[in-house]
Amino acid sequence: MSRTPDIRAVVFDLDDTLAPSKSTMDPTMSAALARLLDRVPVCIISGGRFEQFESQALDGFSAGDEALARLHLMPTCGTRYYLWQNGAWALQYAEDLTADEKSRAIGTLEDGARELGLWHPGTWGDLIEDRGSQITFSALGQQAPVAEKAAWDPDGAKKLALWQYVSPRLPDLEVRGGGSTSIDITRKGIDKAYGVGRLVEKLDLHLDQLLFIGDRLDPTGNDYPVLAMGVTSVAIHDWHGTLQAVEALNGWLDAPDTPFPLVTMDPLPRQQ
Repeated sequence: MSRTPDIRAVVFDLDDTLAPSKSTMDPTMSAALARLLDRVPVCIISGGRFEQFESQALDGFSAGDEALARLHLMPTCGTRYYLWQNGAWALQYAEDLTADEKSRAIGTLEDGARELGLWHPGTWGDLIEDRGSQITFSALGQQAPVAEKAAWDPDGAKKLALWQYVSPRLPDLEVRGGGSTSIDITRKGIDKAYGVGRLVEKLDLHLDQLLFIGDRLDPTGNDYPVLAMGVTSVAIHDWHGTLQAVEALNGWLDAPDTPFPLVTMDPLPRQQ
């Protein structure tokens, strides 16, 4: 970007962005995130359930009520939204799938995985999980080790093949690549862009006042809708890159007249 962005809030993916997949945030990341929260509101939006947010990001996170009130949590790709109110996390909305939508999503994912040779039950937990507002397929199971996940589909070809099978068969639903081994299905139009739209309403900001940091900004990834809606984004490969970005961002917010320190992806043209 040639212009200096006007950053009023920062939005993060969770899995493989703030922490390794299904793992707890490193203490250095927690500390850097807490310092950022002292400067601007922060939103975490990811495909995982709220319980995953608790175990990965909130357990051990040190912040007072005033800071937590600036932390916005959007599990299951923004289909749910939690705020800190009266000393607890309070659900603001839930865009749940209908029983028919869930049944068709689960059946199509299983059919596609079997046909493509990607159905391997008995690995590390359930392969398909009903998260209420999202159906998630995890090729190696929900609790697969990080190293196994990283080795399963290093070039993304397997996930792409499954996405290409499932997406046209569920034209009324949103189908996106999730983490390194997962596919997420939500209601049509209820994705991370929807969640970010609700966030800017809550904060009374414009899209160009947000910065998004995530690892799945490719067109089939579940971070892509945020880029496609016009939010300036930073693509990272793992949490180490995010940590460097957050530390640089903290320094820049303290001295905004200095050059912006991050390499950003220009927002795509606004979709009508």
